[in-house]
Amino acid sequence: MYASGKYSSRGPALIPRMKTKHRIYYITLFSVVLLGLIATGMFQFWPHSIESAADWTLDKRSVHDAPLVRLPVSSPIPERGDLSCRMHTCFDVYRCGYNPKNRIKVYIYPLQKFVDELGVPISSTGLSREYNDLLSAISDSNFYTDDVTRACLFIPSIDVLNQNSLRIRETAQALTMLPRWDKGMNHLLFNMLPGGPPDYNTALDVPRDRALLAGGGFSTWTYRQGYDVSIPVYSPLSADVELPERQPGPRHYFILSSQTAIHREYRAELERLKEENGEALLLLDKCSNLSQGVASARKRCYKGQVYDYPQILQESSFCVVLRGARLGQAALSDVLQAGCVPVILADSYILPFSEVLDWKRASVVIPEEKLSEMYTILKSIPHRQVEEMQRQARWFWEAYFSSMKAIGLTTLQIINDRIYPYAARTYEQWNNPPVVKWSSVNSPLFLPLIPPRAPGFTAVVLTYDRVESLFRVITEISKVPSLAKLLVVWNNQNKSPPEESLWPKIGVPLKVVRTKENKLSNRFFPYDEIETEAVLAIDDDIIMLTSDELQFGYEVWREFPDRLVGYPGRLHLWDHEMGKWKYESEWTNEVSMVLTGAAFYHKYFNYLYTYKMPGDIKNWVDAHMNCEDIAMNFLVANITGKAPIKVTPRKKFKCPECTAIDGLSLDQTHMVERSECINKFASVFGTMPLKVVEHRADPVLYKDDFPEKLKSFPNIGSL
Repeated sequence: MYASGKYSSRGPALIPRMKTKHRIYYITLFSVVLLGLIATGMFQFWPHSIESAADWTLDKRSVHDAPLVRLPVSSPIPERGDLSCRMHTCFDVYRCGYNPKNRIKVYIYPLQKFVDELGVPISSTGLSREYNDLLSAISDSNFYTDDVTRACLFIPSIDVLNQNSLRIRETAQALTMLPRWDKGMNHLLFNMLPGGPPDYNTALDVPRDRALLAGGGFSTWTYRQGYDVSIPVYSPLSADVELPERQPGPRHYFILSSQTAIHREYRAELERLKEENGEALLLLDKCSNLSQGVASARKRCYKGQVYDYPQILQESSFCVVLRGARLGQAALSDVLQAGCVPVILADSYILPFSEVLDWKRASVVIPEEKLSEMYTILKSIPHRQVEEMQRQARWFWEAYFSSMKAIGLTTLQIINDRIYPYAARTYEQWNNPPVVKWSSVNSPLFLPLIPPRAPGFTAVVLTYDRVESLFRVITEISKVPSLAKLLVVWNNQNKSPPEESLWPKIGVPLKVVRTKENKLSNRFFPYDEIETEAVLAIDDDIIMLTSDELQFGYEVWREFPDRLVGYPGRLHLWDHEMGKWKYESEWTNEVSMVLTGAAFYHKYFNYLYTYKMPGDIKNWVDAHMNCEDIAMNFLVANITGKAPIKVTPRKKFKCPECTAIDGLSLDQTHMVERSECINKFASVFGTMPLKVVEHRADPVLYKDDFPEKLKSFPNIGSL
């Protein structure tokens, strides 16, 4: 692999978007050196490891390609680093400005070779393969810009991943030579192996002013919350050893410890646990009978028996990750790749990307003083939870640990989310494996901060065969000013919808979707045709709502986009005699549900209803042909913790085609079924999420004695 020979449409991997005159010079040098290498048959490769500086070699071509910069002895040295720095004090967000894509722009300084006055380089290794991969990934990403004036964030081409290879003072002086340094403002440094013997500080010792630090070994003492980014220590085995994904479940060993050179007190405690629990715990160490080298690094031994590493990690349910000389351990990445649940015993360690990743879902963190209780603690975790953690651990590795590219781009995304919080990735996006692709759908919990991308609402009308009533509903809805599109969900598989010429002529697009099965849940499917964020779910017999009432309901929803906003309100009550919940439709001042026969909601909830509805609720609804509206109320209330909003005083809806024959018995049966649904759903959710409120939204002045022309919504029904 030759980094300086890697070109793409975005420019060279190491020196992004060079000027033409420089490019010609570098290409000429590259050609001469390449011919020399071919002639001698000597090819130099990047090192695969950042664990041992002694094994690193220097890519001669990269050094020769880079201009030489000599550092005077009197060059200024930055301040040690301000521990009080936060994004609002040490970062100039105004450099980032507003852009439609809500994405920061990152500039990478051209590669330079810094030497002191005697010509000695500031680093013993030059540019490592890992840092080259990192810069290449960033320069190929959507974050990159070659225009320094547009940049929000600056990344030096000075490799500080491994402090062992650096001359601390001279590296700091080189940072101040950067044209846009400005006391480190808006600069980002990547470091994975901080400190050095004997103290092994948990943050880079190079003085760096106000620069952000993406560090691989932060402790609570050195980590600047909300400013620095805690990153993993990259494992070179990620590129060299492919571990196929293994299905979650019980493994041959319950606990495995594979780290070498751990403290003797920890080793003694693990030996004691091994004696107590026998074959359930496998305690490995360095193989003493193998020669040093790559082969030795990939082997572990126990009493003369040799195991392949990291393959052996896949044979255990839990894998121990102890602090070594440094808090950050490459072993954590190996364990995650193996789908083994890491048991982390490293007090004060800031876990990688913990600002956005929920490590409780993928690991077990135990205080070091409770190492002796580790077996008991792990045995108390249910098998199903262990399987979920194994699955999550593997996905964390694939998404965030598997390459320098993954680590670098995750770091930039975290910083991007801080600068554009209203467009930040959600908890679910960071932590849920992308089983279902939710295209361009955001959680409505954040929507009050930004206006909808598509104005207006989409009316979704569920129908079967009541064509006359359906056409009347379409005609009435088309009068609403904010209607953007009308979608008819045709739920009758035995009858075709009317011909196009027979449909009402309206001023917005009208689309008919034919379903494959007659299911009530079809009304909540996330159809691609729904482009607006607001959805009006409405039945094909709701002809009594006026355009004013519908427009007012939409405007209320715009104020509360995370709520269900509807017209007919209902209530759930606890029946003390029966000891269960009861559905109530009598007129009261209290509501806990609004019926989705006429209600506004955010399209995000269509995805949740279709793909994330707990238990068998969806199947229950479709089998009983009832209660899809109650299910949606449960879902929204459980996600948001908020009650629905009832709008306008209208309390009952009159169905024009309903008959009064046996109405009482029909109503009683209906109420019993609805009550049964509430109890079923509460059982599945494990709680009662519905909230009871005494609240109704009405237009200002709608009931006052004012001329109609002064009222925004004069046509509001009373019943």
